[in-house]
Amino acid sequence: MASAPLPPGSTIGILGGGQLGRMMAMSAAQLGYRAIGYAPPGDNVASTACADFFENGWGETEAIAAFASQCDIVTWEFENVPLGAVEAIPENMLAPHPVALGIAQDRLQEKAFVEQIGAQCAPYLRVESDEDFATAVERIGAPGILKTARDGYDGKGQWRIANAHGAQGVRFPGRPCIYEGMVQFETEFSVILVRGNDGQIRFWDSSANTHEGGMLVHSVLPAGSRVEAQVAEARTIAAKTAEALKYVGVLTLEFFATESGPVFNEMAPRVHNSGHWTIEGAATSQFENHIRAICGLPLGETATRFASIDMRNIVGKDALTAHQILAEEGEPHLHLYGKREAKDGRKMGHVTRVSHTLP
Repeated sequence: MASAPLPPGSTIGILGGGQLGRMMAMSAAQLGYRAIGYAPPGDNVASTACADFFENGWGETEAIAAFASQCDIVTWEFENVPLGAVEAIPENMLAPHPVALGIAQDRLQEKAFVEQIGAQCAPYLRVESDEDFATAVERIGAPGILKTARDGYDGKGQWRIANAHGAQGVRFPGRPCIYEGMVQFETEFSVILVRGNDGQIRFWDSSANTHEGGMLVHSVLPAGSRVEAQVAEARTIAAKTAEALKYVGVLTLEFFATESGPVFNEMAPRVHNSGHWTIEGAATSQFENHIRAICGLPLGETATRFASIDMRNIVGKDALTAHQILAEEGEPHLHLYGKREAKDGRKMGHVTRVSHTLP
């Protein structure tokens, strides 16, 4: 990672070709940097914001080496980049440190890590067979949720169990899983921080988040009194996590606000969907501050600029009529990601509505 500020004109490599990489590349360009990307062939929307883009498989080490040879620093836009691909890049070129990627890719390892730091988690057990699954449901109870230990996101690789009888209809998927008891909570919220290579940490305000089918659909600020009462404790956990990982860049931890305090849900070692509101709503966006951090630049202020903020994902075919949002009164800010096909359940963009008054 950058020990001294990278000069303008340096090249930032981004692993992954989705909308998060696209928005990072746009922030990099604003700061005078050149961004290039790497991802397997597909609808890589980040490519339109990059100066160059490698469409190669994650196992093509020669292509990864060629990509890295053009970079001054390399980061990633999603946490499921295979570790083998990351290990093909010199460690001193990577930010954040890849240990964060390894922990976040395994839900069991992730929970054990944050528990050591002092976080409260939902009850959980490792599941590696049908017998383990039955035991977990018996010990933890239902309702609960069975998740693959690896490779799940946006609700994929998850099976909700309403009761013990319902568990009999779920077949173990044949790879390591985790079974978690359901948490009674009032609100889900995110703690998003940025940590510079000098150890400085800054937080954005926490949004209250709504999920449907495991996918974030809505983030709103202010987040409400329950979240506000628990943010300080959650921030302490997030800061300890960042420090333990010697993290550089934007880090996100998701929590449930419960009667007994914040309960950790999951960690994302990257910029995050629930932070999209920061583009218009904060003094410095999560994307710009991630670029600042990994390039060794001073971090920007993270203060919220409006009394109320409402960010909603645009999913599937809703993108086809999304431009109608531009006719709304007030301050709607529309972001479409340029994806070619509006598939059901696919994030196509988002809209952020800001106001100087409370709703």
